[in-house]
Amino acid sequence: MISRLPPARRGLIVTALGSSLTVSWASSYYIPAVLAVPMAEDLGLSPVWVFGAFSMAMVVSAMVGPWAGARIDGVGGRGVLMLSNLVFAAGLGILALAPTPLVLFAGWAVIGLGMGIGLYEAGFATLAGIYGKDARGPITGITLIAGFASTVGWPLSGLMLATWGWREACIGWALIHLVVALPLNAWLPKGNKTVAAPATSAIEDGPPPSRLALGLLAFVFAATWFNSTAMAAHLPGLLQAAGASTAVAIAAGALIGPAQVAARVLEFGLLRRFHPLISTRAAAAAHPVAAVALVIFGGPAAYAFALLHGAGNGILTIAKGTLPLALFGTAGYGRRIGWLNAPARILQAAAPLIFGAALTAWGVYAIWLTAVIGVAALIALLILR
Repeated sequence: MISRLPPARRGLIVTALGSSLTVSWASSYYIPAVLAVPMAEDLGLSPVWVFGAFSMAMVVSAMVGPWAGARIDGVGGRGVLMLSNLVFAAGLGILALAPTPLVLFAGWAVIGLGMGIGLYEAGFATLAGIYGKDARGPITGITLIAGFASTVGWPLSGLMLATWGWREACIGWALIHLVVALPLNAWLPKGNKTVAAPATSAIEDGPPPSRLALGLLAFVFAATWFNSTAMAAHLPGLLQAAGASTAVAIAAGALIGPAQVAARVLEFGLLRRFHPLISTRAAAAAHPVAAVALVIFGGPAAYAFALLHGAGNGILTIAKGTLPLALFGTAGYGRRIGWLNAPARILQAAAPLIFGAALTAWGVYAIWLTAVIGVAALIALLILR
């Protein structure tokens, strides 16, 4: 145990880690939207194959996550996060040099390894190692910063694509990992220097984890990740199926990001006074309520749907880090969230295909699929104590 880090140092840690995670998200999760088509055209493939390689990467990340969490529990997150930057750079380099589809898949597999050791779960475990039970605020802080990954990543990927090409864009992201993200992670505290939480901390050690509680929480994370990924892939098409024009669908979709950030600011301020389970329940209810509004009112409800879904998704992202901490405490936290999020990663890989098929078959009524899943997640959260 060490003495409490001063507020300025705490802010710098959150800023450094949030910024490095922004690079990691922008150069992995968000590059297919911009680079998948040129990748496919260059290698004579259908874009479906590139997205399939990306789905494989998410499955790889699910397999690696528990190991990464256990490693962070033991030695701290700095070394694991620095390794993730090297792995990301290597995977992006393989993509840039890929002469055949097989090498392209290999590059995405390496990126999947980086995703398993270098995205939110690793960041959450690192902060739990530094701050212990007082990590809720820092966890919210890094999600506030990394929430802008798509805002930064998509334009930057597009600029590099238009200026040089998709291979050079991959090299550019690899260099950003080595020149920007790696030094930021190297600046983090070494090891698990857990800070003693104040007596008035809102988060206390929870009871020993039961299999029922762990199973319910894993289901909640899998359900909410499925809905989030399905909407990210198909929101404009869903809103148009509901009767919105193309312009309205795109404008409504643009509200998702600001709604997520606004909800995280609310969590950082007002909602941090309450147990994370309360805010998570409210967030889980947001998508089903938005779905009912979309079915009843059609296109005119597009903006309300985007705002409700975005706000709920913003808080649910934070809950993936704060809820296990509040319910089960800090012991074995990193390994635990790795296992809790593994099913979510696998379902996330399948979500675009499953919801796309439902949207094609049922039109706007495909939203009942995600609404029912959202209600089931809410019921699971109501069972948890």
